[in-house]
Amino acid sequence: MTKDLLKTFVENALKEDIGDGDHSSIACIPETATGKAQLLVKESGVLAGVEVGIAIFREVEPDIKIEQFLKDGAVVQPGDIVLTVEGKTRTLLKTERLVLNVMQRMSGIATRTREYADRLKGLHTKVLDTRKTTPGMRLLEKEAVRIGGGVNHRMGLYDMVMLKDNHIDFAGGIEKAIAAVHSYLKSIQKDLKIEVEVRSMDELKEVIRVGGIHRIMLDNFTPEATREALKAINGAYETESSGGITLETLREYAETGVDFISVGALTHHIKSLDLSLKAI
Repeated sequence: MTKDLLKTFVENALKEDIGDGDHSSIACIPETATGKAQLLVKESGVLAGVEVGIAIFREVEPDIKIEQFLKDGAVVQPGDIVLTVEGKTRTLLKTERLVLNVMQRMSGIATRTREYADRLKGLHTKVLDTRKTTPGMRLLEKEAVRIGGGVNHRMGLYDMVMLKDNHIDFAGGIEKAIAAVHSYLKSIQKDLKIEVEVRSMDELKEVIRVGGIHRIMLDNFTPEATREALKAINGAYETESSGGITLETLREYAETGVDFISVGALTHHIKSLDLSLKAI
């Protein structure tokens, strides 16, 4: 997450929320009034988004005073104080909801991801996020996955080639799709990793025969079928399991020896962590 991308997100989010002014605060709070508030944890979990929250405060009031007590990745309990912030009262009021929205969602994702990562302790398998993210918030949601102990898959359609079922079907088959990708990447002089999704052992054998890729995704394979597939791959390519894998079945899949398990639920089936910003 670069500073430029974070700044762009914060600017757009503030513009969306404030528009031509926080009229509630302007109407009843003097421009010169100052205040102090603390950001409180109200639910157990893994904290994420602290740096983003600070960036939001500073975008509105660059010299605002912030005392930070907890960092991203901290395991928190109800009553913990994340930070205190002191500045113009209008600043505290106009930034409150955005800071909480971001930090609560990021902390919810980090908390959920930590549950998955903990299930994989002692194994080499890593849990991956997907592109199933909130439009406009992918950068932050994937950062939350990283904070929670997961690994980021591709950021978008531009930084990796992934040939899924529809690509393969529309292209006329696995061999044609892979050949077309190599021709295309050569023509634009890009060196991108190539992943291919397979839905059966027959498709897996075809990918192995054609070659020229980096990772194979085993889509909706059972753990038993995954073991069979891994024997056929024999370490020649990175491997990824995907499709309906839950917290309860995660370790069973990981124990097959697969390199990665992708879980869309890390970012799209999320309960935000309860936080609050209270005046003191």
